[in-house]
Amino acid sequence: MADSTSGLKTFLQASPSVALVEVREAKGSTPREEGAWMLVSPAAIFGTIGGGQLEFLAIAKARELIVDSLVNGTLNIPLGPEIGQCCGGRVALDIRLLDQAERGALVKRAGEEASAFPQVILFGGGHVGHALAAALTPLPVRVLVVETRREALEGFPDDVETRLTALPEEAVREAPAGTAFVILTHDHALDFLLVAEALARDDAAYVGMIGSKTKRATFKSWYLKNGGDERRFAQLTTPIGGNAVHDKRPAVIAAVAAAEILVALHSY
Repeated sequence: MADSTSGLKTFLQASPSVALVEVREAKGSTPREEGAWMLVSPAAIFGTIGGGQLEFLAIAKARELIVDSLVNGTLNIPLGPEIGQCCGGRVALDIRLLDQAERGALVKRAGEEASAFPQVILFGGGHVGHALAAALTPLPVRVLVVETRREALEGFPDDVETRLTALPEEAVREAPAGTAFVILTHDHALDFLLVAEALARDDAAYVGMIGSKTKRATFKSWYLKNGGDERRFAQLTTPIGGNAVHDKRPAVIAAVAAAEILVALHSY
């Protein structure tokens, strides 16, 4: 997940002096929304409020506060030719130095924001599972990888939760509404079982299965013979990532599928 709590803690520990820059108001076309924030230290930044001249001005103001030991400041910036941007909106920023209590409050806030991110459950820790987890990690989602093989859970990013279980279907049943389920195990029979469980919920944001036209047809035949119906089958995305990019390398499949999943989550 983007700007993880662990990364935030590391940044704060390495920065004796740090300023918080937060978007208080965003009118018209702006790079980021109200509430977006970033941290500025004398030598580094954490997060972003949108980049470009807007961010350069904010960083300069924040470092001015740090040098002068000022507690807080504000900026009200029109995003037009005056600063070399053409967004056309206006952004009001609050900037303040953080004391120890505020640092702790910020970590808590970041954790609460992250816990509210939608969940993506990947069933399968093979090549595509690893690539997809890596592609999803920078995004505002919580990633869980479920596997029946212990060795397949090695090597995932620190921000990815992993679960070893003999009954992966339980993870489908326990997931919150609005979860994205991505099925890409080493066993087609297990894939079919997990997809059927996910489709039975009726509250998934996304149900996707790695495969081919042949696998899709085989699953459909099996599914309809075993109590499934056309309406629920229509909710299945397979192959994940669609057919627009004819490249089967794991990183390519992961890149396209990650975008597809993110769109589904935001449309839920």
